[in-house]
Amino acid sequence: MEFMASRPGRALLCAMAIVSALTSMSTGAYAQTLTKDNGAPVGDNQNSQTAGPGGPTLLQDVHLVQKLQRFDRERIPERVVHATGTGAHGTFTTTDDLSDLTKAKLFAKGTVTPVFVRFSTVIPSRSGAETTRDPRGFATKFYTQEGNWDLVGNNLPIFFIRDAIKFPDMIHALKPDPVTNVQEPERVFDFFSHVPEATAMLTRVYSNWGTPANYRQMNGSSVHALKLVNAKGDYVYAKFAWKSRQGERNLRPQEIPVIQGKSTSHATVDLYESINAGKLPTWDLTVQILKPQDLDKFDFDPLDATKTWPNIAERKVGTMVLNKVPDNFFEATEQVAMAPGNLVPGIEASEDRMLQGRLFSYVDTQFHRLGANFQSLPINKPLVPVRNHQQDGAMNIDGRKGTVNYQPSRIANLAEDPNARSSNLPLTGTTQQQRIAKTLNFQQAGDFYRSLSAQDKDDLIANLSGDLKRVKNQVSLYTMLSHFHKADADYGKRLVKAVGADGAKVAELAAALKD
Repeated sequence: MEFMASRPGRALLCAMAIVSALTSMSTGAYAQTLTKDNGAPVGDNQNSQTAGPGGPTLLQDVHLVQKLQRFDRERIPERVVHATGTGAHGTFTTTDDLSDLTKAKLFAKGTVTPVFVRFSTVIPSRSGAETTRDPRGFATKFYTQEGNWDLVGNNLPIFFIRDAIKFPDMIHALKPDPVTNVQEPERVFDFFSHVPEATAMLTRVYSNWGTPANYRQMNGSSVHALKLVNAKGDYVYAKFAWKSRQGERNLRPQEIPVIQGKSTSHATVDLYESINAGKLPTWDLTVQILKPQDLDKFDFDPLDATKTWPNIAERKVGTMVLNKVPDNFFEATEQVAMAPGNLVPGIEASEDRMLQGRLFSYVDTQFHRLGANFQSLPINKPLVPVRNHQQDGAMNIDGRKGTVNYQPSRIANLAEDPNARSSNLPLTGTTQQQRIAKTLNFQQAGDFYRSLSAQDKDDLIANLSGDLKRVKNQVSLYTMLSHFHKADADYGKRLVKAVGADGAKVAELAAALKD
């Protein structure tokens, strides 16, 4: 204090420096360190901790868990994602016995399983327009004789990112600006310019597949690989897909404002009117199979959620028919709680890093939205008895009796079922935080672009360039253009021309990229 008092000029300069530093920090004038909620610095915000290169995600990754926990609690009580949804009851009939691959009883030939399906958009808030350019959720709850199995997927067969640690960041970028409450391409492409693996999904979303005509004429996909485990304990990796018997139909850009001008719920109306008229929507369920020893035979990681499995045969499993509109929208569609962790013996989660995060995040958000006893609600309640020692909590109505609320017990024991034990996954290596080894970020985006008709290519260029033109940051813009150019030169050149960019610069940036 005496030192500063004797030198007023220097004291003033120090004070000004402190104010300047604080101002710079508040305005983001220089890079700051990313931290956890306790203030500790984050060492890696791009990759979850895993058990070796191919192993599952570790619960000890407190940064991943914290991000997902905080993200799940951002909205009350609306879903953070998939808020706008429509549901219907139906049945699934197994037509091909899969006992060679799985001990799951619902896949015994001839088995009829009740189902509830919820279709949804992802980004808009509740009551958003069903014409939105967005992936569509396609989630199915199977009420099986061994408990509920939730097949939670989308209409598109891949996803934007491969690691769940980036999911909150991605949704924040896609949601409206926290200042203006308007969705801004500037923010969207600022994020995705750092995420080259999103190139294939962005190409699909900006194609006409990003605006399905309705829910009936829309395919579905598990997106993630699951494991099918047979009675011997042997497992294979499986990707499921729903194939609409109504065929696929998507909206072209000029159709969207016309339909949205008449109704923001056209897909819901179409689904309900079809069911009530007896024109029951029908889908076939197919499965692709990979043996564990075949995972390394690809030039990409087959458990990467940003990839499809090209040239792998699809085997038809059965057929689903939706035949009843819910009696009460809120009690069914709003309160249905889908979670990828709702599995039955013979079906397990794979090591897919996005799926591993969703195993935690989905059930956690249902606890937040609906309370600890959400699986006791009629729409979520299994058809088989639930016997365990989970107890109490808000709105508990299970009516448990007896003095034993623990296991094991000689007084009133609940036996374990050896048939329900998990399969064994061989592990190697150490814990790590690294991206997967084989990324192949651009090839499948190019393959999809080249598969489109001339009209669909034109619509994709118009849709995508319309948003790219609104990106002011030139680094973000040119990075995105280079990603699309790397996927396919014609694709990139057409976008360059549409937005008025420097083609030579884009080509140079694309040439420096590694797939």
